[in-house]
Amino acid sequence: MQQRHLGKTGPSVSALGLGCMGMSGMYGPADRAESIATIHAALDAGITLLDTGDFYGMGHNEMLIGEALQARNRDRALISVKFGAMREPSGAWLGYDARPQAVKSFLAYTLQRLRVDHIDIYRPARLDPNVPIEETIGAIADMVKAGYVRHIGLSEGGADTIRRAAAVHPICDLQIEYSLISRGIEDAILPACRALGIGLTAYGVLSRGLISGHWSKGQAGAGDFRAHSPRFQDGNVERNLALVEALKGVAEAKGVSVAQIAIAWVAAQGDDIVPLVGARRRDRLQEALGALDVRLTREDLAAIEQAVPKGAAAGDRYAAPQMAMLDSERG
Repeated sequence: MQQRHLGKTGPSVSALGLGCMGMSGMYGPADRAESIATIHAALDAGITLLDTGDFYGMGHNEMLIGEALQARNRDRALISVKFGAMREPSGAWLGYDARPQAVKSFLAYTLQRLRVDHIDIYRPARLDPNVPIEETIGAIADMVKAGYVRHIGLSEGGADTIRRAAAVHPICDLQIEYSLISRGIEDAILPACRALGIGLTAYGVLSRGLISGHWSKGQAGAGDFRAHSPRFQDGNVERNLALVEALKGVAEAKGVSVAQIAIAWVAAQGDDIVPLVGARRRDRLQEALGALDVRLTREDLAAIEQAVPKGAAAGDRYAAPQMAMLDSERG
């Protein structure tokens, strides 16, 4: 498996990471046995980076990964955990808590659910508007000194927040959405990361499945949050699927799938970027792994840009109120 380094201070990881959120209900029901088999297949293929959040399924995702790792060498996996999002029993979101005492409490529960003695990369899921980022990072730094955390990351941070966090403790990577149809980070956030030597773990590289080549209108079922996402709504989804059809033409000329060319495009934007794929099944994982063998020429990149121009998508993620409040949207 190809390797990439997460920033100038972070670990070396596989060139493709596995995002495990979809295994815990966010995209509708998932098969537990198949989810664990997919994690095992990823590790066997050389994927080392497993990404989760303590609020995915209210702890379900961490326990799932913990179970999967019992049958594998834990040290072969680099576990990235987001924390701070609060939910009530119904699943409703209650906001974010990144106070220093909350940071340490969240971490204690995470270690138990994952059944490990340390977390490789620990990161606040969002900026807590009531807590200076310096205090949050300082609390994680205490946990680094205590041996419970190896590296500190950020998620959905704006350029100013990234700079302030990095002044407290080295930041190995920023996790943020980045794909052919979500390219807002290119203006200020990505340059800020590169100036500070901070890597990028890109989620949503297939735009929540929209540009996977497997999506069709009306596909979102019960419990799938995509049913409420602007990019999947009537009037928007038709325009977006037309972009996918154009991209399909480029992929077919290259002899690869739409998903593979979309993942390869993200990976081609820099050696400091590691795409995360949210495969819940082994066949989808196998398809994603094939993206690592795709070599995009200048001509390929120009054809992709023509098929899916920057800003051409309808109903970008930030049209949703809960996403518009992200710190990354304030620069």
